[in-house]
Amino acid sequence: MPDFDDRLQSLVGDAGRTLRGAARAVKSAFDDAPFEIVSYRGYGNRKQARVYGRVVEKRTAGASTDADSILRNLLNTYRRADTDPLPFAEVAVSWRGGKAQLKADDEGFFGSSIETNMPLDADGEWHEYDVELVAPKLPGTDTIRGVGETLVPAETARFGVISDIDDTVIQSRVSNFLLAARTVILGNARTRLPFPGVAAFYEALRNGSGGGEKNPIFYVSSSPWNIHDVISEFMDLQKIPRGPVVLRDWDIHLGALASTRHFEHKGVAIRDIMNCYPTMPFILVGDTSQHDPEIYRQIVEEFPKRVKAIYIRDVVRNPERSASVQRLADEVLAAGSALVVSEDTLGAAKHAAAQGWIDEDALPGVRDEKDADEGTNDSKEPAPGGGKPASGEPPIVIEDSA
Repeated sequence: MPDFDDRLQSLVGDAGRTLRGAARAVKSAFDDAPFEIVSYRGYGNRKQARVYGRVVEKRTAGASTDADSILRNLLNTYRRADTDPLPFAEVAVSWRGGKAQLKADDEGFFGSSIETNMPLDADGEWHEYDVELVAPKLPGTDTIRGVGETLVPAETARFGVISDIDDTVIQSRVSNFLLAARTVILGNARTRLPFPGVAAFYEALRNGSGGGEKNPIFYVSSSPWNIHDVISEFMDLQKIPRGPVVLRDWDIHLGALASTRHFEHKGVAIRDIMNCYPTMPFILVGDTSQHDPEIYRQIVEEFPKRVKAIYIRDVVRNPERSASVQRLADEVLAAGSALVVSEDTLGAAKHAAAQGWIDEDALPGVRDEKDADEGTNDSKEPAPGGGKPASGEPPIVIEDSA
């Protein structure tokens, strides 16, 4: 029966998307509203880059301010959700001498890999790509262009980090639908709160034990592309290291909120990243609120000896969930990797320092920022809800003894 339900949801979703796409195509032919190309941060290597973007009606939702009211936040959320795409738009993408012509889907999204033979700067990590709308030609408008960035890891990088976002970097409370909805709908980038110490910990991972390794960090989430600007602004405000942010098209239909979609989207995104860097080992970071441990366990099996460790933040604190994570930890151990469950960022940072992945001198900074985020000093406003984690308590560590 579950398989039948999944197929039914898929058929209904496909039919709905086709009808909406046709309606939007007709609407766009008669609509004089200005469109824009929103180009997201992609990633690549020295031969190719993966780019993402969307052709949409121009939005009026700008950057947040400290004076934004709940009503203004609600209005901006509506504008992001109600943005009209340009369905089946054709765009030309150029990156480092490589070119490709892509066709967007019914929601205006496009994405693909672009190959290049042009050598990259040895010291540069971020490289621009250009996008131009080829079709349809909109009457009375100039050529519509967009510019995005791709991350090509530095040659000094020793490993990469793939991190979840919701309830791993940002307090989203996805295990409680009403709280999560309130956080997303009525808040903005300045009202969203980080998990204590996450910016300092991720900066330590980026720097590595050598201090200047420039280890790349990739962010993968099931949040919709519509709030990409909110997530990016939040990370800049909190000084969380920049990296590609891979989100998903969140269409509203019977299966849109199904856990299987979260599982499939995140698994595909992580595989794409690891396949792009076939010799690079990775650290995976997530939480217990959704399926991160299950997804990461599968990645360990599919990519032997490529996962240095899995860091899981325990945000559920449910005995049944803890038992299931413990079983997964045993499987991860048997596969030759390590799984670390910690209530706070400092515990994970201590484990990383013990393994030689970050500098031990970075630990005081992680501790100080964790205290600031928790409100134990006056440098930041305290993070509400969830209770204060046990400060500095050692994590539950299950790792390979070899």
